[in-house]
Amino acid sequence: MDCRRDFAERLRGGKPLAGVFVKSRDPAHVEILALAGFDFVVIDAEHAGFGRADITTMTMAARAGGLAALVRIPPDEPGWIGMCLDAGAAGIMVPQVPDAETAANLARRMRFGPGGSGFSPSTPGALYGARGIAGHLEARPEETVLVCQIESPSAVGNAAEIAAIPGVDALLVGPVDLAVSAGFTDPAAAEVAAMSREVLTATKGTAAAGGLFLSDITQIPAWREAGATLFITGTDQGFLASAARRALPAFDDA
Repeated sequence: MDCRRDFAERLRGGKPLAGVFVKSRDPAHVEILALAGFDFVVIDAEHAGFGRADITTMTMAARAGGLAALVRIPPDEPGWIGMCLDAGAAGIMVPQVPDAETAANLARRMRFGPGGSGFSPSTPGALYGARGIAGHLEARPEETVLVCQIESPSAVGNAAEIAAIPGVDALLVGPVDLAVSAGFTDPAAAEVAAMSREVLTATKGTAAAGGLFLSDITQIPAWREAGATLFITGTDQGFLASAARRALPAFDDA
C-alpha cells in the first residue's frame, strides 16, 4: 500500500501516530527518521527556507523510505496546497486556522475542480502518469489529509465548528503559538493545557482527529487519555541539539 494512503487510513481510523517537524533541507534527515520508525514527518515551510524544488526532493525521500510527509505551508499561501500535493505530499498542515469558513476554503483547495487545485496526471503525486486521469482522481482524496492548526484562543472557541467541516482530517494544537497568543510565555502553562484539552474535546463525535506538538514524550499517555492521537514529538534540529548537548559533558569529563 502507498505510504500516503496508509497514513491517511490510520489517521482517519484514530490510530496513534508519532511525527517530527523537519526544518533542514537535507533529504537524509527524512530518510533517517523513516529508518527510526516514525509514522510521519512535517516539512516545515512555515518557519524554514523550503522552496518548490526542496519540497519535491523531501517528499521523494519520504516516499522512498515508506514515510508519510506532510507539508506545513506558509500562512496565506493557498497556491502551496496543490503544489505540495502534486509533489507527492501525504497531506497539508495549515497554521493559524481561525474559523470554519477558512477551514472549508482549505478543504476545497485540497480537491480538484472549481475553487480547488489544478489537475495534472503526470506529477510525482500522480505517480508520473502511471495512474491515468481517472485513477488519480479517485486516489488522491483517499491518500491526502488536511490538518488545521489551532493556535489562538478564538480558534479554540471555534474548534468544534472547524472539526465538523468535511475534509478536515485533524486539528493540531500549536502550544507555543497558543501560549503567546493568549499572553503567556510558557507553553506548559495550565491555561494552555486547558485550551488544548478543549480542542481535543471539540473533535469528539466528528471525523477529525486531535493532536498536538509535545516535546516531552513522558506526557503522551496522559494526552492520549485526553483524546489525542496525532503527536509531533520534536524537530530534527531539536534532536541534533539535544544529542550534541549530551555529548559535550562526556567530552569535558574525559
